[in-house]
Amino acid sequence: MLRSDTLFGKRDNNTPNPPLSTTNSSVLSGSNANGANSASNAFNKSTNALNSNQQAPSTNEVGSKLIVGPNIKLKGVEITDCDTLVVEGFVEATMDSRVIQIAKEGSFKGSAGIDIAEIHGEFDGDLTVRQKLVIYATGRVSGKIRYGHVVIEEGGQLSGDVQVGTGASLSPPKMAAVAKNG
Repeated sequence: MLRSDTLFGKRDNNTPNPPLSTTNSSVLSGSNANGANSASNAFNKSTNALNSNQQAPSTNEVGSKLIVGPNIKLKGVEITDCDTLVVEGFVEATMDSRVIQIAKEGSFKGSAGIDIAEIHGEFDGDLTVRQKLVIYATGRVSGKIRYGHVVIEEGGQLSGDVQVGTGASLSPPKMAAVAKNG
């Protein structure tokens, strides 16, 4: 694994090497490794602040993780086999994953099938959240939205074609079901 602080001779000779991460992750960042870590730490602290009063599924488990750092634009891709996508920059893609975390300055445009979505920034497109959609005060979600459960912090925005339920769990109104049986 390459260390981002040693590429192109940018390492300060007096600075010891930081330990390598043992997780399976891919990092795309517009800043040095320390800047990316501080941005991730700030993101995790704000995420943990809302969840301190409620028990939510852990999104910090070990697995494949893709971080699109600040000032990075990732366009026209299909993201597969990624457990967690952290968006601190801009992503235009199609994906099916377990978790998406969009930071305050992050933006995702496209189509996503997700188990858990935590939105501090902006999502625009088709979003299917199989379990829990959390929109924080700075979050904006628009497009065709399907979700299992939703939590919207005061100030968070949700707009577009919004329905409770995902895929097969979307059921017709009970009146229609009664009409078929009668």
